[in-house]
Amino acid sequence: MVYQPMLELLAYLRVNDFKTFIVSGGGIEFMRPWTEKIYGIPPEQVIGSSIKTKFELCNGKPVLIRLPEVNFIDDNVGKPVGIQQHVGRRPIAAFGNSDGDLQMFQWITAGKGARLALIVHHTDAEREWAYDRKSSVGQLDKALDEARVKDWTVVNMKKDWNKVFAWEK
Repeated sequence: MVYQPMLELLAYLRVNDFKTFIVSGGGIEFMRPWTEKIYGIPPEQVIGSSIKTKFELCNGKPVLIRLPEVNFIDDNVGKPVGIQQHVGRRPIAAFGNSDGDLQMFQWITAGKGARLALIVHHTDAEREWAYDRKSSVGQLDKALDEARVKDWTVVNMKKDWNKVFAWEK
């Protein structure tokens, strides 16, 4: 989803010389074609799940063939691994909204110096949807508990966001 506060945050970070990435459990090949237009994040700064691909010559022309096999899952324990493989260093900030981001938060905040882990808590069923501990839409349970213990920032969508989507008045 394209959240107005996310667009504002990305713009703010870039103006202040931060390099921004999308780190998602979603398919990398699905996300790369549209992330630059929507978020201002070029394809090489998208980290996501992937399937195995191989190179072949087909009628004398080079092609990449997608195989029916998972290459990498960029979720949970895969997120820090994906970040390290693509970026090559531990970021100083991470933003997420589910238990799939927990290990990314743990890894990033374990680094030296000032670090930020920010969880967007989906609490606004009227403007978007609400989910946390016992939801069929998304799961935010363990990361929410650990946020309290480790003093990570939790943003309450209903209370803290004036606008959820860019098209809202």
